[in-house]
Amino acid sequence: MPIIAFASLRWPLRLGVSAGNRIPHVPNPTDFLKPARVTMLDLKLGDELLFETPVAFLLQTDLWEMVQHNGPAGMAVLGILICFSVYSWTIIFSKLGSLRSAGKANSRFLRAFRKASGMEAVMVASEQFRPSPLVAVFDFGYEELERQVKARGSVTNRTALERTLQLGVSEELAKLERNMNWLATTASVTPFIGLLGTVMGIIRAFQDLGQMGSTSLKAVAPGISEALIATAVGLFAAIPAAIFYNYFGHLIRELGARMDDFSLEFLNLAERSFGGE
Repeated sequence: MPIIAFASLRWPLRLGVSAGNRIPHVPNPTDFLKPARVTMLDLKLGDELLFETPVAFLLQTDLWEMVQHNGPAGMAVLGILICFSVYSWTIIFSKLGSLRSAGKANSRFLRAFRKASGMEAVMVASEQFRPSPLVAVFDFGYEELERQVKARGSVTNRTALERTLQLGVSEELAKLERNMNWLATTASVTPFIGLLGTVMGIIRAFQDLGQMGSTSLKAVAPGISEALIATAVGLFAAIPAAIFYNYFGHLIRELGARMDDFSLEFLNLAERSFGGE
């Protein structure tokens, strides 16, 4: 049985009379050592205390009804945030598929490249790994290599070959980074758009409060809660965009480093196959 004990201490006050005035007597320090009266409270004698959890609160909240009570400005803000969120999730799913397929194709092509006996064999085998960014870099380097070999029979300008490979790497990185700026914009802008909607909703709630002539929390709370929906939607759009922007940036940097390493391997194979100056 849960028991709660309440201890009450009585400070004895003696009133003395001096010159017709009542002067309080200072308590003796030994008064703290006197036994105190203890009152016992049995919680089972009363009603149980009920505490609503956040999950239960959310289940009891009709979000759609709160959204419907927003004004035209609030609905416009929510519409903009939903458009940002939908387009961001479209980019996220598209990037997940393309980056994963690019990584797998890179691994397969790199194994075939290292096992090949020469450039011609790699060129023939590269067709089956076409989605790989390394294949595009290889195509850039192979075209420059073929021009030099046809002209003088060997690699005569290593610097030109390096520049061509770097152009291929830059072009593939630009393709991989496409639409990444949209994720960055969504992550940085949507919280402020949601805050703007919340501010406008709070202003509207206080205007309605002034018209009703009531100052109770019950009168102003529904309007403020409806206004806070915009902030929640803005965060819902911004948080995934920020997370996946950083995640995709990490994957793209790894792919860029892999392409730079491949450029060095390409140069080594070209010199072994055709020699160089």
